[in-house]
Amino acid sequence: MTSFQSTLGEEGGIAEELAENQRAISIAEFFEKNKHMLGFDSGARGLVTAVKEAVDNALDATEEAGIAPDIYVEIAEAGDYYKLIVEDNGPGITKEQIPRVFGKLLYGSRFHRREQNRGQQGIGISAAVLYSQLTSGKPAKITSRTQGSADAEYFELIVDTDDNEPEIREEKTTSWDRPHGTRIELEMEANMRARNQLHDYIKHTAVVNPHARVELREPGLDEPLKFERGTDQLPDETEEIRPHPHGVELGTLLKMLEATESYSVSGFLQGEFTRVGGKTATKVCDRFRDEHFGREMAWATPSPTDEADVEDAVLDAVANKSAEATAWFAERVAETAGDREHLAHHELGEIVGNLADAAEAEFDETFGTTVRENAVEAVWGELTRPELLTASLYQRIDDATSTRKDDAAVQGLAERLADKFAAADDSRHRATRDELVTYVDRSADRVEEAADATFGETARGNVVEAVWTHMRTVPDDLPRVRAIADDRDTASELLEAMRGTDILAPPTDCLSPITADLVEAGLRKEFDADFYAAATRDADVHGGDPFIVEAGIAYGGDLESEGSVDVMRFANRVPLVYQRGACAITDVVKGIGWRNYGLDQPGGSGLPSGPAVIMVHIASTNVPFTSESKDAVANVPEIEDEVELAIREAARELKSYLNRRRSLEKRRKKQDVLGRILPEMADKLAAVTGRERPNIDGALGRIMNNVIVERTVEDGTVTLAVQNHSDRTEAPEVTDIVTAEPTAVSDGASVVDVEGEWFVQWSPSVSAGETATLTYEVGEEVTFDVDVEGVESEKLTVNA
Repeated sequence: MTSFQSTLGEEGGIAEELAENQRAISIAEFFEKNKHMLGFDSGARGLVTAVKEAVDNALDATEEAGIAPDIYVEIAEAGDYYKLIVEDNGPGITKEQIPRVFGKLLYGSRFHRREQNRGQQGIGISAAVLYSQLTSGKPAKITSRTQGSADAEYFELIVDTDDNEPEIREEKTTSWDRPHGTRIELEMEANMRARNQLHDYIKHTAVVNPHARVELREPGLDEPLKFERGTDQLPDETEEIRPHPHGVELGTLLKMLEATESYSVSGFLQGEFTRVGGKTATKVCDRFRDEHFGREMAWATPSPTDEADVEDAVLDAVANKSAEATAWFAERVAETAGDREHLAHHELGEIVGNLADAAEAEFDETFGTTVRENAVEAVWGELTRPELLTASLYQRIDDATSTRKDDAAVQGLAERLADKFAAADDSRHRATRDELVTYVDRSADRVEEAADATFGETARGNVVEAVWTHMRTVPDDLPRVRAIADDRDTASELLEAMRGTDILAPPTDCLSPITADLVEAGLRKEFDADFYAAATRDADVHGGDPFIVEAGIAYGGDLESEGSVDVMRFANRVPLVYQRGACAITDVVKGIGWRNYGLDQPGGSGLPSGPAVIMVHIASTNVPFTSESKDAVANVPEIEDEVELAIREAARELKSYLNRRRSLEKRRKKQDVLGRILPEMADKLAAVTGRERPNIDGALGRIMNNVIVERTVEDGTVTLAVQNHSDRTEAPEVTDIVTAEPTAVSDGASVVDVEGEWFVQWSPSVSAGETATLTYEVGEEVTFDVDVEGVESEKLTVNA
């Protein structure tokens, strides 16, 4: 049967015909047919994505200019379409840049900068323009006014998808009431089915950007949603950093090698990478030597009884020198070599070279290159006799393998491994780590074939490590940068050396975390809860990119108590409102045992239940998203670990709060019971004894180990006694509000007159079992109202 493929080409011109149908496409044309990849897969989501991209741009622009963001978002019905307007008070965009910023995909000022930014690719806002023109056929309308300009610039434009270039439909100078800023107006096919996600995005943006003021107007809202500023403190400015050696790929390294002006590897490393100084560059270069040249085996030197062999070998190798000079040289080479426990070939060369120089100075005779090479070769031959190689390796192998390996097996492996070094093409006994692994594997295989012994993977790995550690890095000159750039294999060896060297994590001044204080402030601003906690972790690194994880928890109050907790995810201060189930942050939250922290968790796994909000923010120079739409964080182990630690840090505070609340609840119930029983007991005691009913006013507080505040008034002197019946020092804030001006106020008090009422405030520190007495004097016919803060109500009894 003849296949279809076998008949191709029988008729001429098919290849040419196929070639005519092949053409390159622009990035804009690609996304025109794959807009779902950027988050524009439906009218509902497309509107949310467009708002997100415009607001993110506005926040970045204002912050970079040091301006507190003021952002206005309006959505309105426009016939069959929806009109989106986003305005900001940023520095504005120059006339020349406006068409490229909004009408050219992948045109971004931050793409090449290694610092924290909301957007980097330069796709977002131009993709929104593209989606608008595809669905409505109408151009985007942009107005921008730069600081100090008398007028604003107005453009109507679309994206030319064939060339990925802006196509300007209208351009003019116009007036605008804003002193500076940018406004974009888009019409698109959309709907409001994702209203909840839109509101979540705006609200969450306000939470994680407490320095911003955001206003949203949309159809169906009687009043606009306004999120006021919670702080005037702008995020810290970030600094661009150079790449980290652990974070580059081979292709990137090759480009850097081609572009650098450095000649040496050390200069290249120090000039092009962060965290690489002279010492670190030396370590990388040594590892590069190991990768490129291999290491040299350092063999055990002969015992004192064998030194004569080394000396005789030198005497035989040196010719045409005086007997005295030759003897002096040979004796000292043998003596110096014998003083070393182990010697590698290049170390022997240094010894011979130094002593040859000394002999020339001592005897005024020339010990040239040939003499020196002959001497090295002769001594090396003595040091690498088979029995010496085997003995040297036996010790390494015996130390590296378990005691269950008998001497015969160890001796057999040592002999065969010695044979591998002796038979190598390089007489200097150099080998890369991969070559050493091959030597050990083949030698172990031969031992297993010849004897009843087994060398498993662990044993072989231990032998390789023991021998490799004993081998010496060579001092050979490294290739120049240009030569490395032209050789992919050599560049790969340099990359492995960079990755294998311990290097400090990248600096974190390229990041701008929210900080725990402002995370908590953002939660307090937008959620009415009983408890708040936040944590900011120290910086960590993945793939050479630094990152910081922050977490916050709000609990109780007006938060929804039914169903799962609300998980808010953020990356570089941008809310992630879609693909929650595909996000690493959600996976981490589900994997934590929340019952340990006081929250319900049906089945012991999954999202916890209860009135709580859990927020997580990841700040990084390169957040690893799962797709171009940047809706979910990828599962990177280093990031997941830090997310878990940050959440647990805040959750521990929640656990303490809930434990304390449960304890206080038990205390309140006990106090309520005692409050009912004590009066009855007092009444019965009086009835039985026939005596006056005992005063039980302070009894409840003493039984419950409370802090008791009691008032007495005698001859115009007011006394507040603060009795501490607890087991620890208490520092209550006691404020007595009196309707007449107080005098003779006891030490430590402050007095404030507020419209005819005087606030007398003390902050005493009262040790366990002690009483603080607070006094002042007033006239007659006054009223009092005491307020005590700083002590839980369940632990406080006020008889005043």
